[in-house]
Amino acid sequence: MTKTWFITGASSGLGRIMTEKLLDRGDRVIGTARRTDALSDLASAHADRLHVVPLDLIDTAAVRAAIDQAFERVGRIDVVVSNAGYGLFGAGEELSDEQIDRQIATNLTGSIQLVRASLPHLRSQGGGRIVQVSSEGGQIAYPGFSLYHASKWGIEGFVEAVAQEVAPFGIDFIIAEPGPTGTNFGAALDHAELSEIYEETPAGKVRRLIAGGEFVIRGDAANTVDAIIEAADSDHPPLRLALGSTAYENIRAALTKRLDALEAQRDIALSADDKED
Repeated sequence: MTKTWFITGASSGLGRIMTEKLLDRGDRVIGTARRTDALSDLASAHADRLHVVPLDLIDTAAVRAAIDQAFERVGRIDVVVSNAGYGLFGAGEELSDEQIDRQIATNLTGSIQLVRASLPHLRSQGGGRIVQVSSEGGQIAYPGFSLYHASKWGIEGFVEAVAQEVAPFGIDFIIAEPGPTGTNFGAALDHAELSEIYEETPAGKVRRLIAGGEFVIRGDAANTVDAIIEAADSDHPPLRLALGSTAYENIRAALTKRLDALEAQRDIALSADDKED
């Protein structure tokens, strides 16, 4: 059955590959991008099934208008894919206020507002699905990516709560969590101004790995997109979808470590209860 998808950040990376694959199988796509000319080739080849919308997620009014116009244009949207975002690298102390504000405005606030704008329409049509593209960085943390992690941990918490709120309306969510994947994520990183103070710290080590091209990337972008589409097509998708061996291994190790730490604190935790209960 042909589906209609709304995809942010459709001009590059996973969003571009997803748009191509969906069009190739005959689906309809409303794709957003800050530079719509980056999708001109696909728009020409699939003029009847691809509608391109200029959008920057930091503009909340534009996000609402884009969603409203999309539903008005096609009537029903089966899957909303919140994909647009980027990485910010630098020790927390190194980052500028402007870099922090834009990272949160794009990755967190922008994604939140996209979801909020979509919900009334999905309720009205009797349900639908929202795919939030997060990362393994929504459950683990690398030194040097503090604000990126803040945005991803934040959106995952928001989605987990909202998913419970709207389940009675037939709306469900998938949080996609790719590990390092062969996209242009690294090339598009925003970097803080380097401080020598952090050169010999874990943040400095990660910086050197990135600069030297030594950061191990196991994930395949096309396979990652295939897995997301398959989950979005399924009747009962998981709330969280780890993608790639690195994501699986790192998330599993982080959860195991946190669970072990929690169990070790059991007596302390219980001691904080009201003893008269």
